[in-house]
Amino acid sequence: MPLYTWILVTAFSLLTVNVHAQHRKVVFIIADGIPADIIEESALPALKRMAGTAGYARAHVGGEKGSYSQTPTISAVGYNSLLTGTWVNKHNVWDNNIKDPNYHYPTIFWYLKQARPESTLGVFSTWTPNRTLLVGDSLKQTGFLKVDFAADGFELDTLHFPHDKQDIYIHQIDEWVAERAAFYIEHKAPDLSWVYLQYTDDIGHQYGTGQEMKKAVAALDKQLSKIFQAVEARKKLAGEEWLVLVTTDHGRAGTEGKNHGGQSDRERNTWIFTNAKNLNGYFYHNQPGIVDILPSIASFLQIQIPRKYLFELDGVPFNSDISIIHPEARLSNDSIYLSWVPIEKSGILKVWMATTNKCQTGGDDNYALMGEVPSEKASFQFSVKDFPSSFYKLVLEGNHNSVNRWIILK
Repeated sequence: MPLYTWILVTAFSLLTVNVHAQHRKVVFIIADGIPADIIEESALPALKRMAGTAGYARAHVGGEKGSYSQTPTISAVGYNSLLTGTWVNKHNVWDNNIKDPNYHYPTIFWYLKQARPESTLGVFSTWTPNRTLLVGDSLKQTGFLKVDFAADGFELDTLHFPHDKQDIYIHQIDEWVAERAAFYIEHKAPDLSWVYLQYTDDIGHQYGTGQEMKKAVAALDKQLSKIFQAVEARKKLAGEEWLVLVTTDHGRAGTEGKNHGGQSDRERNTWIFTNAKNLNGYFYHNQPGIVDILPSIASFLQIQIPRKYLFELDGVPFNSDISIIHPEARLSNDSIYLSWVPIEKSGILKVWMATTNKCQTGGDDNYALMGEVPSEKASFQFSVKDFPSSFYKLVLEGNHNSVNRWIILK
């Protein structure tokens, strides 16, 4: 093929991909504090209609129990694990105070704006810190990222939402948030929207996971119906392709279910509903994590995440091809032993190692290529005798995704 023909074909292909991506939109919704067992016992006509027969899976939060990535099952912690695709050891939001987020691990909003600056963003939420602190709206640390459409802060509006001991006002706020989200989706169609609904968690803290929680979940489903209808209206009006994801930030402790924050199975077990196409086996058979939502959104929106940040992601996409999952690493007698579960068995993996963690402070880690290995081998070992360190950052890079592990010596 002549060079000028190749250039024209390549340019046309890139243009086609870009135009197609611009007609793709995403809305992800966090419904606070609903354990998987309650979801699975509920009727949920709107959610199930949106997801169809295939778009549901149990999921998890909390990082890896007992390891460096163990993450509190607390609301804002879970939100930021979704937004950044990383566990708490990286994003540094340990509780609802959101004291010092590490913006060196960017959010999905930042990735989209970097890839396509003309994209528009929406945040619709009970309270403002979701937008101002977690997304980092207009902050220097996020490069003055700007949310284009927002409806939040209603917990401070005691005139329209007078507070009461039963927290009915939170339900009323959620009703309004759902209305506003539906309006903006139908009439403004942000390229990426986050909707946050709180009432189910408030009910859980007051009454546990009995009949009151089930009533709150039924009310939630009706609120979600308004948002789904807005998405369908956009599809018909503009011919857009929409990815919808609905999840929760944590489960609840014990059979009573009034609290959360620990690492019990019921606190860690969550769920995902989605209308995503091409869901892979990982989604159905491996209980995906909340950190898998970011790479799945990026895959749908055709965002190329820079390699520096790609190597930091703790999740893998569940709506596209993947090469490997579940990496393990240990150090013994000056050798590192790696293992993984191969998905693409015919591929070749590159094994990278760094003994620094400069990404944590905004720098670049210098990775050394320690070897290449067939994916189907599912294990690899190499000597680190010449790399004495108390910290090893390891990345397995396949054709379709990468996974990472840390080794931290006490």
